[in-house]
Amino acid sequence: MNRSILFDSPFLLGFEHTRAQIERAARAAAESYPPYNVEALEGGRLRITLAVAGFSPDQLQVTVEDRQLQVAGKRDGAKAEDAYLHRGIAARGFLRTFVLADGMEVEGAVLEHGLLHIDLARPEPERLVQRIPIRTAG
Repeated sequence: MNRSILFDSPFLLGFEHTRAQIERAARAAAESYPPYNVEALEGGRLRITLAVAGFSPDQLQVTVEDRQLQVAGKRDGAKAEDAYLHRGIAARGFLRTFVLADGMEVEGAVLEHGLLHIDLARPEPERLVQRIPIRTAG
């Protein structure tokens, strides 16, 4: 992957983590299956909805690791005795990833009518004022 010229500036020190997050987001954007929507809900919450028709709850896994939401689907392929005249519904597994901003929390996931809804929230951070003592030299 090409490195961003923006983060190669000598004036931006310590932003390697940000560069890595942007590169992860770019890789995630290249994925195309399964299709998904991202909705803005009230209170600054978000809902990601993935089309996972044919998957049961035990064939799906939602995890968060290092600010990366991963949704994986794994199901058995067609049995040898299945005879399709046309096969338009994919039977393959998938791994879809979303990079989460600091503070984003997954509230829960619900499978309903072939759609997996994942609700996210970003609680308001506490306002922390830190007073720095000033000492005198000498």
